[in-house]
Amino acid sequence: MESRSAKNSLICRFYLSDKMKISIDPKAGFCTGVTRVIRLAEEALANTGHLYCLGQVVHNEQEENRLKNLGLEIIDLNGFCELQNVTVLIRAHGEPPETYETAAKNNIRLIDGTCPIVVKLQKKIRKSFSESEKNGGQIVIFGKKNHPEVLGLSGQTGNRAIIIEDENDLAKIDFSKPVSLFAQTTRSKAVFKVFFEKIGQNFQQQATSSTLPFEATDSTCRQVTGRDEHLRKFAAENDIIIFVAGKESSNGRYLFEIVKTENGNAFYVDDPKNIEESWFKGAQKIGITGATSTPVWLLEEVASQIEKMLLKS
Repeated sequence: MESRSAKNSLICRFYLSDKMKISIDPKAGFCTGVTRVIRLAEEALANTGHLYCLGQVVHNEQEENRLKNLGLEIIDLNGFCELQNVTVLIRAHGEPPETYETAAKNNIRLIDGTCPIVVKLQKKIRKSFSESEKNGGQIVIFGKKNHPEVLGLSGQTGNRAIIIEDENDLAKIDFSKPVSLFAQTTRSKAVFKVFFEKIGQNFQQQATSSTLPFEATDSTCRQVTGRDEHLRKFAAENDIIIFVAGKESSNGRYLFEIVKTENGNAFYVDDPKNIEESWFKGAQKIGITGATSTPVWLLEEVASQIEKMLLKS
């Protein structure tokens, strides 16, 4: 079986004429964590033809459908708890300790595709939580509520972590007690800095002691946050940007906002069929990029779709 996930670093240009070109962002495609879990899925499916996956393997419907056609079956937590004597893939977002306990109890073999960066963060939070129990501290996680990665991170604390998503959530923190702050790996580094500063300000205003510890770990993924500057440049270099990502991709929404601030002619699509010819009127340079959960093969399909559309017009 040919692994399409391996095709993940291609500079692709489709020239329509001397005055118009379509370019695929050379830095677009899966992050290493997603590439790894899809490779694990493909390898298992090549051997067995069927594999369970706990939750969406990737927040991209086209890639998920491709894997389903190879034999991947998506299950939820209730379905997982009912299984016995089978093999289940753990996606890159990671899982709380209870998932591993259930697997051991039900003789479920796990193929653990948790991103190594997330694994490292889980260990840090687990260690910090153990220490916080001794000094009455609090574990605070800056992340999206109910996001699978955040659920896995909170699980390291017995679900006692405080999840903050916006400024209103800061009221959940007791500033008379120590705080250890962490971030979901795909959150914005810039916004994390804002929350760090606001928590620090609250400590100065509300804390009863100037010696109370406030520790912050910038656990945002450099592969995600490192794309910001490149995306701004890529967006500015093109007349039109087609941003390809799944409807449920948090990373996609975050990166698209960066693109949109640099190029007002940016369009978010989850399927090549949703592209409209009217978008390209008067454009000379068309750029195509996407989320870290968007496969290169899908970006290529989008480029081909645009090329065919414009050559007919």
